[in-house]
Amino acid sequence: MKKALVTGSLGFVGKYLCEELEKNGYDVVGIDVREAEKTIKCDLLDSQETLNSVQYVNPDIVIHLAGQASVPISWKKPKETFEINVLAAVNLLEAVRTVNPSTRIVLVGSSDEYGQLGDKGVNVHEDILLNPQTPYAVSKMAQEQMAGIYVRAYGMNICMTRSFNHCGAGQREGFLFPDFASGIAKVENGIEKYMKVGNLSSRRDFTHVKDVVRAYRLLAEKGLPGEIYNVGSGITYSAQEILDKMLSKAHCAIVTKQDPERMRPSETPVICCNRSKLTRDTGWQPQIEIDEIINDVLFEWREKLS
Repeated sequence: MKKALVTGSLGFVGKYLCEELEKNGYDVVGIDVREAEKTIKCDLLDSQETLNSVQYVNPDIVIHLAGQASVPISWKKPKETFEINVLAAVNLLEAVRTVNPSTRIVLVGSSDEYGQLGDKGVNVHEDILLNPQTPYAVSKMAQEQMAGIYVRAYGMNICMTRSFNHCGAGQREGFLFPDFASGIAKVENGIEKYMKVGNLSSRRDFTHVKDVVRAYRLLAEKGLPGEIYNVGSGITYSAQEILDKMLSKAHCAIVTKQDPERMRPSETPVICCNRSKLTRDTGWQPQIEIDEIINDVLFEWREKLS
């Protein structure tokens, strides 16, 4: 049985990824800052701890999810964000290079690396020049570039992603789907009188987290060394369309009010993932419809707040 090592295994995406790998025959061990079953407690900023963990597992594949994933936090803590997202990745790459440099590695990045896209947002492919606009995006670009060095200098088997919006049950507030679902559930339960919303006109590419982790598994199996892959559905919805779909499932009338603090007028109007390279090299296509994401997150928040 092949061994898989997943960093950030106890996070939102990590839990889904471990399940996806186990379903497909992998013996999965996680690395996280917390201890849990089949999870090694490890600080990836500690190079010796990281090396010890990789030596202990001796994995066939590594998928690196761990990091600081909040854009707002990256503005407040840029140094910590850079350390967690870049130095931790370097420690992991060094550990794998020491233990078994032929191990297949997927480093997960972000579509935020592209920055403000303007008209190019309607067809975002991997050859578009990166123009990161936040400390978080800069850290992810630096992680990606360091990985490229390890491929070229040491011949390591690393591919990288630029992942677009992914959602599903378990995602914390601060993202579109859980914010809308929790807002509806709060009004339904009398906790709030109305929902606060931000800019509803921008169109974004949304993918169910279960589809995303399937893409990561396939990249670990079939991705080409040194290649960068967009991961997204290639289908866009406006925030208004998502909100309308959710409101149609509400158990009572919901009043919405725009919150000035949530408005982002400078956003790129449309961001749509071109996933042709991912599909070409792995055969991946999205399988889960947007309505299933909506049902999952609404059910979760109603259970939490009822």
